[in-house]
Amino acid sequence: MQIIPIHIEKEVEPNDDISELIIESKEILDGDILIVAQKIISKQEGRIIELSCVTPSLLAQGISSEYKKNSHIVELILNESKQIIRMENGILIVETKNGFICANAGIDESNVKNGYVTLLPVDSDLSAENIRNQIFKKINKTVSVIIADTFGRPFRMGQTNCAIGISGMHPILDYAGTLDSFEKILRVTAIAIADELCSAAELVMKKTTNCPVAIIRGYDFKSEKSSIYDMIRPKNEDLFR
Repeated sequence: MQIIPIHIEKEVEPNDDISELIIESKEILDGDILIVAQKIISKQEGRIIELSCVTPSLLAQGISSEYKKNSHIVELILNESKQIIRMENGILIVETKNGFICANAGIDESNVKNGYVTLLPVDSDLSAENIRNQIFKKINKTVSVIIADTFGRPFRMGQTNCAIGISGMHPILDYAGTLDSFEKILRVTAIAIADELCSAAELVMKKTTNCPVAIIRGYDFKSEKSSIYDMIRPKNEDLFR
């Protein structure tokens, strides 16, 4: 299996054609998996907000005062969230409108000009599907596309890339019903391959090298229609909420 970086020197702007930028930067082959950083998707889709244009509510002002956090960002976090899971040490852990549990609703000040932040894409599955369809239309190559963002993890230090949108492959490899090496039936083993592929790609993408896309080549998978929501654990099975 190969992990091939795609460097894009251009600063992505609203309405840029990301599929064209990928095609121009590297030869794409049938069966490639493209890992695309959420940040360029958000920029391309216009999910960039100037903080000075945001009016904090009284609730946002109260939270920002207690947790020493920018009140404009807090207002955006509240707007992008279904519910607050926990607030501590200047971090708000929330459930976003997309259903992700993450810090600060995925709102990010990095790799964007001062005074601005990016929000998560409205529909990352659709974002991935659009790139996939455009690549097939332009160069007749069948690929899968995963949109990746950096998440923290409960009980573990550090962050890792996780999948927040997918097109062209199932995000989970389910071994349930198969036999292990001692011929015992596996019952609950399901590998989050979309997250693992995103984490592997981050090793070449990094954060400061103008490498917002990576190709995973040589990974054997079955092409099929799916959604990132196949990865979100139902609330009735969640032991931590």
